[in-house]
Amino acid sequence: MHIEQEESRRDFLILATSAVGLVGVGGAAWPFIRSMSPSADVLAQATTEVDLSAIQEGQMITVPWQGKPVFVLHRTAEQIAQAKNVTMSELRDPQDDKDRVRKPEWLVVLAICTHLGCVPQPIGTGEYGGFLCPCHGTHYDTSGRIRKGPAPKNLEAPPHEFKDDRTLIIGKVLA
Repeated sequence: MHIEQEESRRDFLILATSAVGLVGVGGAAWPFIRSMSPSADVLAQATTEVDLSAIQEGQMITVPWQGKPVFVLHRTAEQIAQAKNVTMSELRDPQDDKDRVRKPEWLVVLAICTHLGCVPQPIGTGEYGGFLCPCHGTHYDTSGRIRKGPAPKNLEAPPHEFKDDRTLIIGKVLA
């Protein structure tokens, strides 16, 4: 009987010591784990909210998102038609316009040339009614697709969604 009590006491002590050790390791590791979470200023840059109500049809604005410029263009019916009426075989980086926009009247693209990272000039400056990067002569159409010049890819469309008819959210909301 005496041996059984010692074994159960030893088992209890091992279990209790292990539990206290795990709590201690968890407590010591928590500050390191928490330091890997994004800080408040990074979370603030995760999304950009844009009021669309003041942007007239045919007008474009540039807004910052994560330190990068983003073109937000309120496209006209003519610009939408130009973007839709393109033969995919003419495109270096084929993407249908409907795959690049959430709503046909709104084009949202990073204002960074995919060649060397220059900032293209606003809509209407390129040969295809779109954007022009004057550094090396890259032309993009009214959907931000590469049409002429050295750029290998289309202007990137950042993740975005429409909160309502007047508000655009650029970026992903971090939970």
